[in-house]
Parts: sequence; structure tokens; C-alpha cells
Amino acid sequence: MSAKNLDTKGRFRSRTIGFRVSPEEDKLINSAVALSGLTKQDYIIKRLLCRDVIVQGNPRVYKALKNQLAEVLGELRRIENGSAADDELLSTIQLITKTLNGLKGERE
Repeated sequence: MSAKNLDTKGRFRSRTIGFRVSPEEDKLINSAVALSGLTKQDYIIKRLLCRDVIVQGNPRVYKALKNQLAEVLGELRRIENGSAADDELLSTIQLITKTLNGLKGERE
């Protein structure tokens, strides 16, 4: 028998919640999860309960930042002069900026 899935306060997580998202929403959620360094479950629980998501700098977060910045750079190179960036790209850039600013404040 597998071990019980307990949260940080020792409570048994016995309920399952599921919902549908669009492919674009899935990409944004996965980006935010990767940049947070949390598991998807912990990230979604914190956001749904309006709790702060505190990013701890670790190799996984830095790798996610590097990958996200590479994707953003590719998109920016693809955009023609005078074209506007889509909302998803701007949202990703804002999330990266917020994460980097938080990590910068962590080292000060």
C-alpha cells in the first residue's frame, strides 16, 4: 500500500479536484509553476487560496528562468517590426520579471 499524501501540516489529502483549461492557459500555468520551483499541486493550491507564492532560488528555478527567457527571445525575434506582442508573451515576460526581482531581493 502506498504512503498517505500529507500536506506540510500533516493533513491527509484525500480529495481530488480537476478542471479543464485551454492549451494556452495550460502553457501559462506550466510556465508559472516552473518559475515558482513548487510542484503544480502546491502552486495551484497556494494561488487558489490567495496565499503568496514565495520563490526560493534553486537550480530548478534558474533552469526554468533560462528556458523561459530563451522562449521569449525566440518569440521577440519572430515578431516583425511594428507588430504587437500577444498577451501571453507579455504575461510570461511580466512573470519572469517578477520572479527575477524577487530573487534579486533575496540576495540583498
